[in-house]
Amino acid sequence: MTVSAPPETTIRPILPEDAPALVEIMAHPTVARWWGAFDEERVEKELIVGEPDLRVYAIEVDGHVVGAIQSYEESEPEFRHAGIDLFLADDVQGHGVGPTAIRLVARRLIEEDGHHRITIDPAADNEHAISAYEKVGFRRVGTMRRYQRMSDGTWIDGLLMELLADELID
Repeated sequence: MTVSAPPETTIRPILPEDAPALVEIMAHPTVARWWGAFDEERVEKELIVGEPDLRVYAIEVDGHVVGAIQSYEESEPEFRHAGIDLFLADDVQGHGVGPTAIRLVARRLIEEDGHHRITIDPAADNEHAISAYEKVGFRRVGTMRRYQRMSDGTWIDGLLMELLADELID
C-alpha cells in the first residue's frame, strides 16, 4: 500500500484472522529490528490472546491492517498509569499513521479509563519512532541503559518517554 495523502487511520480490537497480516508486517526489517521474529503462533500468543492487563488493537488504513498498538495498565493506586507500544508496516511509516493511532489510544486511556500519565519506551536510537511520539506530546524522561536484549544477544539502550493527560497534542 502506498500512502501519499493523509490516510484514514482507525483502530479496532485485534482478531485471530489478523495474524497472517501481522506476521508479514513484523517480518519487515524496520519492524523486526525492534520486535524480533514473530510467527503466527507467537502473534496468537502475545498479541491476540495476550495477558489480562494488555489490550491490543489492529491499526487499519483505509480498511487494511498496517500494524498494531497495545496498551497496558499499572493498576497499583500509588503508581497508576498506562503504557503503550506499537509497530507499523514500512510503507505507512512517516505518513502520520503512528501519531494518529497513538492519539486514539491515548484519548481512550485518558478519557474512558481515567489515566493521567502514559509511558512508552522505544529504543534510544529509534529516532523515527521517537519523533512520532513527540508529535503527540510525549517527552523524553531519560535513558535506560542496556534496556533491551536484541536477537544477536547485544543490549541496547531504551528511552523512557511520558505523556501527561493535559499534554496530549491533537
